[in-house]
Amino acid sequence: MTEGLIEAEELAGRLGEVKVVDVRRPEEFDGSFGAPCDARQGHIPGAVNLPLEELVFLSHDEVRDRLGIADGAEVVAYCHSGSRSATAVQILGSLGYHARNYSGSWHEWSRTDLPLETEEPT
Repeated sequence: MTEGLIEAEELAGRLGEVKVVDVRRPEEFDGSFGAPCDARQGHIPGAVNLPLEELVFLSHDEVRDRLGIADGAEVVAYCHSGSRSATAVQILGSLGYHARNYSGSWHEWSRTDLPLETEEPT
């Protein structure tokens, strides 16, 4: 079930409350090699890295296990500019999650003073 879009301000206020999925490649996620047009490198705090290239091949059970969320939970996907995350939202929605796309994605977030992480949370 797709819920639509989410803006940076709402997402920033809900960190820790909603599951955030970064569907970029691992080197984009950890900040070691991102797009040169981004002001900062890293990922949104608390995000789980599940590259789109992996997501498309996972079963419902594998997605649930990787994300650590219950069926039907709200989840926000983002990437660099919203295109990969739009595809992820369609996949997650088809699995029954309340999926939303942060279409501004890392390209927008990196230009703000909002927090970021450069290592995967433990």
